[in-house]
Amino acid sequence: MAHDHHDPTLEDEDDGPPTPIERVSRPFHVFGRLKGSGALVLLIATISALILANSGAADRYFGLLRAEFVVGYGDLKLAKPLLLWINDALMGIFFFVVGLEIKREVLAGELTTWKTALLPIAGALGGMVVPALVFAAVNPSGLEARGWGIPMATDIAFALGVLALLGTRVPLGLKVFLTALAIVDDLGAIVVIAVFYTDHVALSILGLGGALLVLSLALNLLGLRNALIYFLIGTLVWLAFLKSGVHATLAAVLMAMTIPARTRIEGAPFDRRMSGLLERFRAGGLPQSNKLLTTEQQNLLHHMEHSLDRMTAPLQQLEHALVPVVTFSVVPVFAFANAGIVLGGEGGGSLSHPVALGVMLGLLLGKQFGILGFSWLAVRLGLARLPAGVSWRQIHAASVLAGIGFTMSMFVAGLAYRTPALVGHAKVGILAASAIATVAGLLLLWLATRPKNEGAT
Repeated sequence: MAHDHHDPTLEDEDDGPPTPIERVSRPFHVFGRLKGSGALVLLIATISALILANSGAADRYFGLLRAEFVVGYGDLKLAKPLLLWINDALMGIFFFVVGLEIKREVLAGELTTWKTALLPIAGALGGMVVPALVFAAVNPSGLEARGWGIPMATDIAFALGVLALLGTRVPLGLKVFLTALAIVDDLGAIVVIAVFYTDHVALSILGLGGALLVLSLALNLLGLRNALIYFLIGTLVWLAFLKSGVHATLAAVLMAMTIPARTRIEGAPFDRRMSGLLERFRAGGLPQSNKLLTTEQQNLLHHMEHSLDRMTAPLQQLEHALVPVVTFSVVPVFAFANAGIVLGGEGGGSLSHPVALGVMLGLLLGKQFGILGFSWLAVRLGLARLPAGVSWRQIHAASVLAGIGFTMSMFVAGLAYRTPALVGHAKVGILAASAIATVAGLLLLWLATRPKNEGAT
């Protein structure tokens, strides 16, 4: 997702020789720590889906996605095709993490103060409004016009993955700008989904979901930090929203907002407690030869674990645990299930169709001029300022990269259109625009930056 948890300076150097299992799994751990590895997995999933959808295995591929899966028993069961389980349930995890990131950025990140938030907010606003207007200009009426929300979205995983390819050439301020912009963009997309792509609402069931959200918030205020309880409440909220007609993505984001974001202990008491526990641990003699710990040492470790748990906010614990799951499982599975487009031929997506053209122009031109134009206006009016070490050429390159819509755009396409043909045209436009934005953004960024030791242009 939006940030990298791994710090190579904190590697364990004294773990002893690796076990056979560690030797086998080490390449996967190394790959998972590489910046951009998530984007690579996503790309492989996308290419695999395109190959299957246009090969002799197409019937089996689409048949699997249409296969019905049932969860529950008797009257308490939910039956959906696999594709809808992926788009409604699995993507709920994705949007839950998006909600956690939004809350973290507002409380302790780049969206904490207006001074730091106004530039990415202005850029994100332009990156939503202008692409929607461009799409509407190409598709002013009819069923096609419902897709105006498709080019509004930016795929942060892909965009940051491309940034990572240039390493230290990219100033930190630009990475922070693009990350914050994408998070605001996600928030805008969620509002659009909730307001414009929700048809019929069952208020009684929606009220039940709202009551459960209030319960979760009350438990937060009472000091509950048990992730399992929040998971159970979140599942019920998701079901209530799903049955009410409001898209379940909103349930995931709202549930994330109720997760505790405060530690139970401050830094100084934590430091004193951990220092005292370590002193007692050393006093008993440090364990040798990987032998079992004494009862006293084991108890001390349990106390250390308890202190560490109280020093970390549940929001950060959940985000740390779920980001790899979303990056390497949820999003690639979504791409594999949704990127299987039949190219060309009867029933295939076509780039010449107004929906595909509207999506392409919205992502490639609308994003570019919307983000750059609104950002420039915010700075010109004195409302915001460029991050240190970042030039307008680099902001322009980032705005081109923001044209990588992919995951979020495909998700909105599935909500906007009910006919497979229009969804297919939209997805062809999304794939084409994302590919062009990747290459063009990378080239512009390369030209607008220099290696760190040479300084930025």
